[in-house]
Amino acid sequence: MALDPGEAIDPGEAIDPGEAIDPGEAIDPGEALRAALRAAAGHADAWLAGLAGRPVRPAHSAAEVLARLDGRLPAGPSDPVAVVDALVEAVGGGLTATGSPRFFGYVVGGTLPAALAADLLAVVWDQNAALASLSPAASAAETVAGRWVAELLGLPAGVSVGFTTGTQMAHVTALAAARQRVLADAGWDVAADGLTGAPPVRVLAGADRHATVDAALRLLGFGTRAIVEVASDRLGRMRPDALRAALATPDDRGDLAGPAQARSPGRRPTIVIAQAGEINTGAFDPLAEICALAHAHGAWVHVDGAFGLWAAVSASPARRALVAGAELADSWATDGHKWLNVPYDCGIALVADRAAHRRAMSASADYFVLDAAGQLDPVDWTPEFSRRARALAVYAALRSLGRAGLRDLVDRCCDLADHAATRLAALPGVTVLNATGDPAHPGPLVALNQVLLRMDDTDAAGSRGAAARGDQLTRQVTAAVTAGGEAYVTGTVWRGRAAMRLSVVNWATTRREIDRAIAAITAAIAAARPRGADPHPSGVPS
Repeated sequence: MALDPGEAIDPGEAIDPGEAIDPGEAIDPGEALRAALRAAAGHADAWLAGLAGRPVRPAHSAAEVLARLDGRLPAGPSDPVAVVDALVEAVGGGLTATGSPRFFGYVVGGTLPAALAADLLAVVWDQNAALASLSPAASAAETVAGRWVAELLGLPAGVSVGFTTGTQMAHVTALAAARQRVLADAGWDVAADGLTGAPPVRVLAGADRHATVDAALRLLGFGTRAIVEVASDRLGRMRPDALRAALATPDDRGDLAGPAQARSPGRRPTIVIAQAGEINTGAFDPLAEICALAHAHGAWVHVDGAFGLWAAVSASPARRALVAGAELADSWATDGHKWLNVPYDCGIALVADRAAHRRAMSASADYFVLDAAGQLDPVDWTPEFSRRARALAVYAALRSLGRAGLRDLVDRCCDLADHAATRLAALPGVTVLNATGDPAHPGPLVALNQVLLRMDDTDAAGSRGAAARGDQLTRQVTAAVTAGGEAYVTGTVWRGRAAMRLSVVNWATTRREIDRAIAAITAAIAAARPRGADPHPSGVPS
């Protein structure tokens, strides 16, 4: 029987994992698998049936779910169906409805029907996507899906593609290729000789880069001290004048190590990391100008486009202009589980220099049966060897949407984000921090799908504690909206001040869900402000 994952449960109550199975009892493996799958399908159906209406936030904390799951490891086997039932009952209250059309936290997409079904098949088929000989199906799916992604993003034909867990590992993959190339240009083979004694690599990145960039650089052995932070503007866009100055700065460590050519001023091995879609504001670095400046200094340009690169498919010339110049870069990282709406997890690394990409990633062994043409083995393009066939969901998502469907998904999300921004900007004391337009004039108020908000106490305006009171109010409203379950929003800090962020990337979100979120935010502001302060005399602005 399917259990309601939203049903209230006693967090301290132990869960019975089911009746133990006699290890000597004969079991039909195929029937056991099908029975467990049928049980899981029942629970999945119940979850999906209630997804749009259930509270978006989880009912229980991680500690409460842990108390339900924790216990002694069973001494012997248990009935698989009973285990599945017990698992659902134990974790149900700790599930966040991230697939809900009312989830606006972080940047988390939903799941398209075809992608959901394909991902389920990927689990059932249980393919190891390392080699074409091991899974011709997974290899072919990666080849086609990768080509389609590159084409949709407007990237050069022939780029190499690797499917990873997310943009974090896509950064690692692409930046490993960058490390390989810039050091090879300096006469150093990092794949063979490692980093000890190598010429130091200078990494230039915007002041408002994503945290995954720093993590990738640490994993690759650069360290965060190698980062030269380039100033950004009020929306988080890298300033070309600051990049120009940083690139022209003489090498202050060039005499420490490495071949002579690496010590030449302006020619130290250099990687520039640009951004297409700042996580808070949705802003884009001026990519064409950045690429021109960086390439003039022999630098490799990597673009962090976890969600923003998908603006390339928009029907809006203004949105497409945001990503103009991205095709001039040397590598790119994006996510499938954000705007493409495939299930977690899926990242995509794309590299223009196929040789550097393969040299940085490929692995071989005597027992490998490799593709004779050297083109179709996924192990050549990602850090992992054994991994799941995540490209099946990407293929299914793209085939089900087509170019027009993906275009409409992106533009619909942007239009809905702008609707939310415009309505909320009309509330007294609410500021849209990432506004690029004017609420008093026609045209979008925000450029993409991110809405960055701050709530200030209008009664405290101009007072000494106004900023601190605004921080408190913004955090209080953010927490109240999410706790209420009507919508899920997340807090952040922008330019030293508290802010609330809404991200619209779910294919199923409509104006109805946006208006419900607006109403929840409006009500939370009214509840948080001192009595007698009406956030909007006529109610929710139209």
